[in-house]
Amino acid sequence: MVLFQQIAFILALAVAIGLFVKKIRRIRRNILLGKDESFEDNPGLRWKNVLLLAFGQKKMFRNPLVAMLHLFVYVGFVIINIEVLEIALDGLLGTHRVFAGFGGALYSALINGFELLAVAVFLSCFIFLCRRNIIKLRRFISHDLDGWPRSDANYILLTEIVLMTLFLTMNAADTLLQTRGYGHYGTHLTGDFAFSQWLHPLLNGLSSGALVAVERTCWWLHILGILVFLNYLPYSKHLHILLAFPNAYYARLEPEGKLRNMPAIQQEVLYAMQPETAPPAPADGSAPPTPKFGAKDVFDLSWRNLLDAYSCTECGRCTAACPANITGKVLSPRKIMMSTRDRLEEVGRNIDNSANGSFTDDGKNLLSYISVEELRACTTCNACVTECPVSISPLEIIVEMRRALIMEDSNAPQEWNALFGNIENNFAPWKFSPDERDKWTES
Repeated sequence: MVLFQQIAFILALAVAIGLFVKKIRRIRRNILLGKDESFEDNPGLRWKNVLLLAFGQKKMFRNPLVAMLHLFVYVGFVIINIEVLEIALDGLLGTHRVFAGFGGALYSALINGFELLAVAVFLSCFIFLCRRNIIKLRRFISHDLDGWPRSDANYILLTEIVLMTLFLTMNAADTLLQTRGYGHYGTHLTGDFAFSQWLHPLLNGLSSGALVAVERTCWWLHILGILVFLNYLPYSKHLHILLAFPNAYYARLEPEGKLRNMPAIQQEVLYAMQPETAPPAPADGSAPPTPKFGAKDVFDLSWRNLLDAYSCTECGRCTAACPANITGKVLSPRKIMMSTRDRLEEVGRNIDNSANGSFTDDGKNLLSYISVEELRACTTCNACVTECPVSISPLEIIVEMRRALIMEDSNAPQEWNALFGNIENNFAPWKFSPDERDKWTES
């Protein structure tokens, strides 16, 4: 029986890790479809961002109560899963609580700490479920989350609650079997644990055989639940559990209000103002290659923007702070990120399904997911960038798409076209020639 369990565990572990690695490699491939960009400057500040934003969740603490609940879930998720190492070794070696033999008091203290975190995770997830489904905070009932995104968040919270319940029930059944000296359970006496002992009255009436069935069922469901959760992550918004760290490291270090200019356009403006600096035309009469402006599809964005899309937590803090959204405009920075990720996933499936492993034109682009009205509603105020807990910038994607609309498609409101014409002809937004600009002083 023990040998059968070992073989079953090894197979489950191998399949889970294999599927996870395969999906992560696809996500990495998709991210690298973006334009190359270097982020090798100032590594000290970048590691500081990782410690403060990803590990320390600095921005979350603008709302201390919610931040603490989130911290419980985050720390609990990380630390409790250290126990998975023991579970994995037990599964591979056919042992039971393999670490208990290396120090009874220390082992019991660790498990008691894990149980404390398990209870904190349970309560935090329950509160988060209430916030989403009973209190219904505005940013959680937005139409951005209709369908799968709303269900996704609930599935994760419910899964966490089930995993914590299984963990506590497994410990309760185990300690009861220890006190009865049943089989190998009596080999290492850990004593009752701090919180699982509360479940003893519910299980004490069961026979030892039934308790073994409860303990083994909880053990298997707990580890299989973790392996399923591992493979669910890449399809879920909770991928940010992994990507928050590289996203914080590769965050832009420039001031948030600084917009990046396009060198090609700057050079053209210089040529217009100083024609003598323009290079001579090629002797063969050929025209230089036309540069591409802005972003029409995910290929035109930086790989950093695509990492942003996969790192989005869909928390809605960006949209809640967006003045355009607050005043009733259709713009939602959260949707910008979700739509970019949806398009990137579609492009990835296109590549996977192609015969030669390359993208086949499907007649779509980012504008198939993000409307012109959304792009024009943005005021470039940077509120979304400031609020994001993991340093995502919806604004970069919006600006790049607006550049493509205007400079590639000549798609701009009439008022903007008048402004552009004045700048082109008069070097200023006003409809006055440079020579007449100071005439108002003579009246």
